[in-house]
Amino acid sequence: MKVLITGGAGYIGSHLVDRVLADGHEVVVLDNLSLGKMANIDHNLHSDRFRFVEGDILDAGLVGELVARCELIYHLAAVVGVRYVLDDPLQTMMTNVWGTDNVLKAACNGARRVVLASSSEVFGKAGALPLREDGDRLLGPTSVSRWCYSVGKALDEHLALAYHRQRGLWVTVLRYFNSYGPRLDPQGYGSVVAKFINQALDGRPITVHGDGGQSRCFTYVQDTVEGTRLAAEVSAADGEVFNIGRAEETPILELAELVRDLAGSSSEIVSVPYELEYGEFFEDTPRRVPATDKAERILGFVAGVALRDGLQRTIDWFRSRR
Repeated sequence: MKVLITGGAGYIGSHLVDRVLADGHEVVVLDNLSLGKMANIDHNLHSDRFRFVEGDILDAGLVGELVARCELIYHLAAVVGVRYVLDDPLQTMMTNVWGTDNVLKAACNGARRVVLASSSEVFGKAGALPLREDGDRLLGPTSVSRWCYSVGKALDEHLALAYHRQRGLWVTVLRYFNSYGPRLDPQGYGSVVAKFINQALDGRPITVHGDGGQSRCFTYVQDTVEGTRLAAEVSAADGEVFNIGRAEETPILELAELVRDLAGSSSEIVSVPYELEYGEFFEDTPRRVPATDKAERILGFVAGVALRDGLQRTIDWFRSRR
C-alpha cells in the first residue's frame, strides 16, 4: 500500500513513518518543515519505499496530486503548541482548517481513506470527566486567542464527518491526549514534558504554572502511533471519533518532580504565573482525562507504556542529543 503522511517530519508523524515503513508499505511525506525537522526522517531517505516532498497543505494542487497517488492518508499536518497558536492565531486557523479541507476534498474525489489527527483541546474547558467522544464542549470567549486552536480542530472534525455522511468519505478522527516521547520539539513550545526535561538537564529551575495542581494524562508516542495505525485498519472505525490516550491522571507538579528525579537533576521547582508566559487573559483547564472504552472496544487499543517508563526513554533521548 502507498501511504501519504502529512506532517510526517514532525514528532508524531515521523514515528508513524517509521511504523508504516516497518509494516512494509510505501510512504510519501508532505511537510513544510515549519515545525517538522529533516533530522526526524533523514534515516529513511535511503529507502526506495520513502519519498519526502517539501510543501504545504494549503497548496491544493500539490495536495491533490499526492493524494491521487496514495491509497491511505494520515493527516497530521497542523500548527500546534500554545506558543505558536498565541503568536499567530490567523495562520493557525488557515492551516488547520483550509489545509484540512484540501486534504479531505482530494481524498473524497479519489475515494481514499483518511485518518485525521485531532486533539483533546477540542473539549476546551469541559468538566464532565472522563471526557467522552460524544460529550459536550465548553470554550472561552472568541476574544481570547487561546481557544482558536480548539475551534479549528473541532471544525476539522465537522468537515471530516460531513464529507463522510454526505459524500461517503472513509474517515476516522483521533483526539490525541498529550503525546510525548523522543523527537519532541527541544524548545518545548508544544510540550510541558519537553520543557521540564530541558530545564532539568540544564540544571535550571523547572517552571510550573500556578500551583501545579492542574492535571493531564500523558501518552507515550509508541502508543499514540499504535492507536493511529489501528484506526486505519479496523473497518468499524469508519466515520467514528476516538480518544487516543492513557487514562493515568498526573498533576503537573508531580510531573515536574518525576522528571527531575528520573533526570538525576538538582533543579529547583518554582511556580510561575500563567500571565508571565502567555499573557493576561490566558486560561488553563484544571483536568483533562479521556474515556478510553470506545477505543478499546472498537479498535482494540490500550495504551501500554507507563508514564515513568516513557519519561525515562524520553529523557535518555534528550540527553543523547545534547
